[in-house]
Amino acid sequence: MSDEFDAVVERVRERVSPDDDERTRLQRVASEVRRRAADAVADLPVTAEIVQVGSTARGTWTAGDRDIDVFVCFPPELDRETLEAYGLEVGHAVVPEGREEYAEHPYVVGEVDGYAVDLVPCYDVTDATAIQSAVDRTPFHTRYLESRLDDRLAGEVRVTKQFLKGIGVYGSDLRTRGFSGYLTELLIVEYGGFRTFVEAAADWQPPVEFDPEDHAEAAFDDPLVVVDPTDPERNVAAVCSARNVARLQHYARDLLGDPRESLFTASEPEPYDIDDVRTAIERRGTTPVALRFETPDVVADQLWPQLEKSLTGLTEELERRGFDVFRSAAFADDRSVLLVELAVAERPAVERHEGPPVHVRQHAAGFYESYADADVAGPFVDGDRYVVEREREFTTAADFLDSDAVFDVRLGPHIESALDDGYDCLVGQELTTLVPAFGVDLARYFDPKP
Repeated sequence: MSDEFDAVVERVRERVSPDDDERTRLQRVASEVRRRAADAVADLPVTAEIVQVGSTARGTWTAGDRDIDVFVCFPPELDRETLEAYGLEVGHAVVPEGREEYAEHPYVVGEVDGYAVDLVPCYDVTDATAIQSAVDRTPFHTRYLESRLDDRLAGEVRVTKQFLKGIGVYGSDLRTRGFSGYLTELLIVEYGGFRTFVEAAADWQPPVEFDPEDHAEAAFDDPLVVVDPTDPERNVAAVCSARNVARLQHYARDLLGDPRESLFTASEPEPYDIDDVRTAIERRGTTPVALRFETPDVVADQLWPQLEKSLTGLTEELERRGFDVFRSAAFADDRSVLLVELAVAERPAVERHEGPPVHVRQHAAGFYESYADADVAGPFVDGDRYVVEREREFTTAADFLDSDAVFDVRLGPHIESALDDGYDCLVGQELTTLVPAFGVDLARYFDPKP
């Protein structure tokens, strides 16, 4: 197995390692970007340091990646409004055709000679614990790893990144909630190589904790904890979901047991067609329901947490109403979908509502009096408490989802606004209308893999 594992890794390493021409091209473009940024800063009434950050600065990018991240580090005494204004001025000078995006503050993204370039302003703080904005710590990450990543380890990082991409757990965006590039680099520095990392991950017993600089100052409640060596108050792996840590463990064992290159290549399932969806619903015997609506015009890192919050709100309320949620998912493109699969399609016309024990006199009396003249069965005594059987508000999930009561659940603010503008409620075989836009998502849902 050892020879086979090593042979697979070596083939992947060759595939993901940039050749000399690619390195030269990237260095040329990165130098040009830094030069333009320095020229733009020279026209400002303040000084600023130009710093290249990220994988291209640390030599850990994989072949074909064409991203260059450059930070403009302004004096910490500059007020936020001025920093943002100067940052945008420099960004537009570097990439005149660029566009503005917004994280904690606005920055400029664009293209230079075929490379995607991000120009990000930050504060040039002396210590990562003194940051004034979240991006201020990024230059510290690059400085920390520069002295710890040699050519061999950089190659190990590239292989690791490709494996994480292949199994679908690479990326710290709030949709993926996986492993960032910085986290990957820290783990490889910790373990000394890809194979050692995979062997260890296969046997992890979460919570797993690493503290590269022995800070031991803060407590974290996450399945994977890697204390930021530049900021002891931060867990670099905080965004990593328990599911993605478990998926890494599954595929680490899979790779060790059956080494193969396919695990290093991301792939999508064949999209489901209408017949596939119809057959899946019939075979499962459940009742899927879905809300479909226009996707709010917000960035992905705002959209996905709100979709997840809204999906949780819906599932909790459907569960409370007795429809027994089987599984759920959220999809998003130009339109978004909140899908909930139910084990119970319809509830009886009446529901049981229990009051307090009869011996709790004041509360029991209040309950009895409130229902004494109501159109219910009871109140009667069952065991030691009053009970009524009253008309159920909604006998099907569709009735609930089609009503204004849907707005009483916990929804993300932008999702609530989108639903208020109008939505479709799809039930059962009506899910086939999702096929043109979400065939791949439906395939993942009905035929799930680790």
